[in-house]
Amino acid sequence: MHKIISGLLSLIILCVFTATSGLAAPKKTTKPPARKAAAKTAPQRKSDRKTPVARKNTVQPKNTKARIVSARNNRSNAKQLASLNRRALRGKNRMAYRKVSFKRAAPVVPRYSFGDLAGLKNTYDPLSLKSNAALVLDESNLEILFEKNGNIALPMASITKLMTGLVVVESMQDMNEVLEITEDDVDTKKFTSSRLKVGTRMTRGNLLHLALMSSENRAAAALGRNYPGGLPAFVEAMNIKAQMLGMSDSQYVDSSGLSSGNMASARDLAKLVMAAAQHPILRQYSTDTYYSVDDGMHEMHYGNTNGLVHNPNWHIRLQKTGYISEAGQCLVMQAIIQGRPIVMVFLDSKGKGARIADAQRIHNWLTHPDSIRLEPNV
Repeated sequence: MHKIISGLLSLIILCVFTATSGLAAPKKTTKPPARKAAAKTAPQRKSDRKTPVARKNTVQPKNTKARIVSARNNRSNAKQLASLNRRALRGKNRMAYRKVSFKRAAPVVPRYSFGDLAGLKNTYDPLSLKSNAALVLDESNLEILFEKNGNIALPMASITKLMTGLVVVESMQDMNEVLEITEDDVDTKKFTSSRLKVGTRMTRGNLLHLALMSSENRAAAALGRNYPGGLPAFVEAMNIKAQMLGMSDSQYVDSSGLSSGNMASARDLAKLVMAAAQHPILRQYSTDTYYSVDDGMHEMHYGNTNGLVHNPNWHIRLQKTGYISEAGQCLVMQAIIQGRPIVMVFLDSKGKGARIADAQRIHNWLTHPDSIRLEPNV
């Protein structure tokens, strides 16, 4: 019996020993190979990456240090740059499509001349001139060849300077006397510019030359101010001369023509042109193409305001241009056409070149009467 019990105990111990050994075996055979496989595959994943290597013998800027940046940092920097670029682009788009509010501009008020306000622009004329008033006269026999609103007084702008020159010449004032431009000669009505600065000293002859050829306003103002008795006496002399010439519709208020109060009809201005053409100095000064003067500091070059004086097809003996908004474009001339002294007056012309075009149309009509067909008044 004792032997049987001892045999059973040995059998039980053997079974327990075998059971424990069988359970531990899988841990040794299965788990370590898994760890070895992971250890073998991990280097394969890292082998595809390129690790940056610090460059040798590279030239770095002063006061900077060379840095070795890992691949991971490079990728993060690239992502940051890309995000910054996207933000910048979004900012640009927002700037491009930002709403802007515009203020409504003030309406431009058109300026009408005295002739337009009087309804003269609707006047019919067979030559279709752009001037509201015009007169063409043959001085040899005083025959009126063409007339359009010739007896209506209108502002004459710088045509006034022609009367200024006539009064200065006939008063026998010294042309070599040196005059000075002062603050009294500055335009405070139209605020026009002038190359004659305050303090400029120039002879009366040069001032008259610039006033007639280049329509220099300060020169004309200085001429009137330096008349015996000043500008009021000079304006009175201008009106007296107009009465002597039979200019019954004329009125003068200054020597430059900047005021719209200087008014005359086309018929009156034709009388003024014929009277001024009797003086060679007025003919020369008004028709010179260019003139240079020295103001004591430097030499100044002036040109004629009438482009027709450069045209070889024209023989102009005397001329004067003028413009202010109330008067429009104005032009008076005495020219030799087909051997005849022809006086032309154009007042309140529309457009910068309209007065020249009207004069050219009259010239073509007188030289080639058949070339221009006069339209009947219907």
